[in-house]
Amino acid sequence: MSFKSIEPKEVERLLETDRSLNIIDVRENEEVAQGMIPTAKHIPLGEISTRMNELDIEKEYIMVCRSGKRSEKACTILALNHFKVINMTGGMLSWTGETKI
Repeated sequence: MSFKSIEPKEVERLLETDRSLNIIDVRENEEVAQGMIPTAKHIPLGEISTRMNELDIEKEYIMVCRSGKRSEKACTILALNHFKVINMTGGMLSWTGETKI
């Protein structure tokens, strides 16, 4: 299963010009409580397969987690279901942009 990947710096740059990026944070509740990308939607990895109905198959989604591994798993699940997804490599550990709590 193949999908694109993107660096956190690039996501940050894109957000400066386009606040309508579709970002999904797949971390657990306690991780998200420490801060997430302001425009991101939170769907824990364990809920991805049961909450796909909340996503639009026509849109492209950037998947985010702590380090890039769980978001890669989420990308695989969604890509198998014909969603357009991009994995943010390095995850929130590499994120230097704005966060919200």
